[in-house]
Amino acid sequence: MDSREKLADENNPNYARIEPYDQPAGGWGALLSVARNLKRQETFKKGSISLLNINQPTGFDCPGCAWPEKKDTQTFNFCENGAKAVAFEATSKRVTPEFFATHTVSWLSEQSDFFLEDVGRITDPMRYDAATDKYVPISWDDAFQLIAKHLQALDNPNEAAFYTSGRASNEAAFLYQLFVRSFGTNNFPDCSNMCHEPTSVGLKDAIGLGKGTVTLDDFDLADTIFSFGHNPGTNHPRMLATLREVSKRGGTIVALNPLKERGLERFQDPQAPLEMMTNGSTPISRYYFQPSIGGDYAIMFGLLKHTHEWNKQAVAQGKPSLFDQAFIEEQTIGFSDMLAELDRTEWAEIHRYTGLSPDHLEALAKLYIQSERPIFCWGMGITQHRHGTANVHLLANLVLCRGLLGKPGAGLAPIRGHSNVQGDRTVGINERPAPKLLDSLDRVFGIKSPRENGLGVVETIKAMADGRVKVFIALGGNFAVATPDSHFTQDALRKCKLTVHITTKMNRSHLVCGEDALMLPCLGRTEIDMQKHGPQAISVEDSMSNVHLSSGPNQPISSDLLSEPDIVARIAEATLKETPVQWRWYIENYDRIRDAISEVFDEFHDFNKRVYQPGGFHLEHPANSYTWNTASGKAQFIISPLSEIYADKEHQYADAYPDAKVYTLMTTRSHDQYNTTLYGLDDRYRGVFGQRRVLFMNEQDIQASGFKADQWVDIESVFSDGQKRIVKSFRIVPYNVPVGSLAAYYPETNPLVALSSHDKHARIPASKSIPVILHVGQPPENFNLAVEVDPEHANG
Repeated sequence: MDSREKLADENNPNYARIEPYDQPAGGWGALLSVARNLKRQETFKKGSISLLNINQPTGFDCPGCAWPEKKDTQTFNFCENGAKAVAFEATSKRVTPEFFATHTVSWLSEQSDFFLEDVGRITDPMRYDAATDKYVPISWDDAFQLIAKHLQALDNPNEAAFYTSGRASNEAAFLYQLFVRSFGTNNFPDCSNMCHEPTSVGLKDAIGLGKGTVTLDDFDLADTIFSFGHNPGTNHPRMLATLREVSKRGGTIVALNPLKERGLERFQDPQAPLEMMTNGSTPISRYYFQPSIGGDYAIMFGLLKHTHEWNKQAVAQGKPSLFDQAFIEEQTIGFSDMLAELDRTEWAEIHRYTGLSPDHLEALAKLYIQSERPIFCWGMGITQHRHGTANVHLLANLVLCRGLLGKPGAGLAPIRGHSNVQGDRTVGINERPAPKLLDSLDRVFGIKSPRENGLGVVETIKAMADGRVKVFIALGGNFAVATPDSHFTQDALRKCKLTVHITTKMNRSHLVCGEDALMLPCLGRTEIDMQKHGPQAISVEDSMSNVHLSSGPNQPISSDLLSEPDIVARIAEATLKETPVQWRWYIENYDRIRDAISEVFDEFHDFNKRVYQPGGFHLEHPANSYTWNTASGKAQFIISPLSEIYADKEHQYADAYPDAKVYTLMTTRSHDQYNTTLYGLDDRYRGVFGQRRVLFMNEQDIQASGFKADQWVDIESVFSDGQKRIVKSFRIVPYNVPVGSLAAYYPETNPLVALSSHDKHARIPASKSIPVILHVGQPPENFNLAVEVDPEHANG
C-alpha cells in the first residue's frame, strides 16, 4: 500500500489531516476531483455526457455559479465545482419512500450535512408524520390541498413567507411572485438577503440599478482588475480562465483579501495542454494585499483621499485633474460633500483600520490612479458586514470620480453566487417592490397587488419566532442553516403551522419541521422538462446581465417529479379560488410565461425572439448611457464617516470579557462545498483534508494566545444582547491571515452570527465580521471522520 492509499484508508485515524498543498488552482487536482465525484455519485457515464452539455448554446446552465459563458464556446465549458454540482444532481443514488420508512427525522438530524447531501435525489413527495417521526408518501394533489388549507386558514396573507433560492429559473420565480402577490403579500425572503443585497441597495443608491455595469468582453480590454473580497478558485472557478487571459496579455490583477487564496495566486488551466504537460501555471495576482477583516472601507476611503490630495497638487501645478470634472459636474451630485468628508478625516484614523501599512496603501492608490481601464470585482468579503452597503457606495465612488461608467474595459463587476440569483430579482422576487412593477402586474393580470413592503430574511426569522408568520414555503435553498443565529432560526421554523420545501435533494432544513411539513421533489437543471407542448427550456440571467436558455438532456430520475414552474402553478391553482390567471395554461408552454414577462418588464421586450438566438441577449445597464434611475436623477456620491463605520470595531464587549482577546471571525466556504451544499470534507487549496471543524489563525496570534497548532478550541461570539452563542471543537490551523483575524467554515459557524448583527440598509447578516473569543476545547467524539468519506475521494 503506497502513502496515498494509506492516507485514504478509512481505517487510518490520520486520514483527517492538515497537509500543505503546493499545487496551483485547477490543473490535475481539479481533473482528479471531477473523476472522483462522478464515480462517487455512480454516474460516470451519464455525468460525463452531461458535462459536455453544460454551458453550451443548446445545453443547460450550470447549477452552480453565475459567471457568464464565453461567446466562443469550447467543448468543455465547466469547472471543477460546477462538475461536482452536476455529478451530485445527475447521481444514480435515490432517496425513496423506503429510505424514509427506515429512518426517523430525529436520526437523520444527527447525521452530517455531507451525509444528507450524499444519499441522493428525492423521488416522491413526502409529508412529515409527527406520530412516527418519519416522512411518509403523499400524493401531489393531497400535498397541494394541504398547502391551500393552511394558506386559506391564515387571518392575513402576511402570516406566510415565501423564500426563494437563486437556482430557481426566471419562469419559476416570475410565477412564484405572481402567485404570492395574487395571494396578498410581499413577504419574499430571498437568498440575496444573505449575499449581495448590499450590492443591490448600494448600487441603486449610487447609479440607479443594483447590477454590475460590465460584460465579459470588458475583461479583454481592461488594464487592471481590482479583486475585493472574493475567492474565484472555489466560488466561481471559470473566472480563473478569464483572469488567466488578463494576466497572460500583461494586464494587472490586484487582489485584496484577508486570506491568501490559491486561485488568486496561480492557476493551471485544464484546457491548456502545455501547462498540463509541463505542470506549469499562470500567475494571477501581480499584487496581493491582505487587509484586516472589515478593513476594505478604510482602504477605499484612503484611495479616495490620496487621489483628492494628489489632485490638489496636480491642479496647483497646472496639470490635468485626476478627476473627470466634466462628468462629475454634468452627471453627479454629492462630490463636494465627499471631498469635505475626506478632508475632515485624519490619515491616522484611516491607517488604524486598513490592516495595511501606509506605504502599501499609497502603492495601492497609485495603482488605482495609473489604471486607465479598471474593473472592480467584489464578493461576500465586501457585502457581509454591518457596513456592506457603505462598502458598495465607495466602490461606486471610485468609478464615478473618474468617469469610468460606459467606458469599454472599465466599470463595476459584483460577482454573484447562484446561477440565477440576479434573474430572480429582475423578474420580481423583491420584498420591497417598486410601484411600477406592481402597477404592471395589476395591468397585465387583472390582480390587485399588495403595496405594503414585505419581510426579508432577518425580519422573517423574527416574525416566525414571534408567531406572526405561520406558514413558510421555500422554493429551493437550505434556509435553516444558511441563515444567521442558527439555533434561534430553527426554533422559529418549528413554531410554524406548515413548512414546505421544493427541492431536488435532502438537506437539514427539511428536518426542521413545522407542525405540518412537506418535501416536494422537483426536476433539476440536468433533466428534460416535458410538458403538454413538448420539452421546455427555462431561462436564467448571469452575473453580467446576460439572459439565455437552459434545457437538460437527461431523463428525470423519477416519473413522480414535477418542474418548479409546475409546482408553483399547482399551489396557486389550489390556493386561489377566484383568480383571473390561467395557471396550468402557462405550464403547457413556457413561451407563454416569457411572453407575460415581456408584458410586465420593458427590458424583456421580444423575450422569446431574443432568447432563442444563440447566446440569448444582454440587459443593458442604464448607467452606461448616463441614465440615472436615482432619487435625484443623477449619479450620487455617498460617503459615511469612518467613525460611524467602525463604531463597534474596538469591541464594546471588552468590558464583559476584560481578560479575553477578542478576534474578528469571518465565515467562508471550503473547496468541497457550494453555499451550504457539501460535496466532501476536503479543502484542497488550504491543505485541509477529511474534516471541517477547523479554525484558521495567524501564527503570531497562536503564540500570543498560549494555544498551539492542532489544539482544539471552542469559539464564542460576544454581542451585547446577552445571548450565549458558542460552537465547540474546532482545530487550530496556522494560516496566512492577518493578526487578529480568524476564519472558519459555514454553516458550522453560522450559530455565532447574532440576528441583530446586520447592515442597517440592506439588513444582510454580518457573517464576515463576528467578534469572538476562544476557549480551550476538546476534540469531537469519533474524530476519525473518514467514515463519512469514500476512500477514493481523499485528495493526496
